[in-house]
Amino acid sequence: MVSTMYSAEDVAGILGLHVRTVRGYVREGRLPAVRIGKQYRITEHDLREFTGGQVPTVDTTPTSPRVEVTTIVQIESVDRELVDRVTTLVMAGATGAPTGGPPRPHVQTVYDEARERLKVIAVGDPDGVATILSTVDTVVRDADR
Repeated sequence: MVSTMYSAEDVAGILGLHVRTVRGYVREGRLPAVRIGKQYRITEHDLREFTGGQVPTVDTTPTSPRVEVTTIVQIESVDRELVDRVTTLVMAGATGAPTGGPPRPHVQTVYDEARERLKVIAVGDPDGVATILSTVDTVVRDADR
């Protein structure tokens, strides 16, 4: 009979716990486990007994690599009108439900009025962040004309 074995990380994900909590349960003897090398392995049977019932399934198939970009754009010598225009357009581009594919990037803007400096912080997939950067560039270049 083949039994499914879970790592402490898998069990933490299944139960919604921190991995340290799961390891603590193992060390205390509350959750039976086998130590293989430096890692604990918990059988599906033992996990069922620990939870008192069904074990939700966890998808252990490897996912494809995911790329995330973080960027900070600093714009000097900007007035309040340009700040409002950049902020409005950037936030509009980052909101709304994604149409399939990766989620929209997370964007924040910070304006230091005393220094006339605007910072735009964007975090997300490369294409989404590139769109944000393009929007900022277009708005600032149009303001120079």
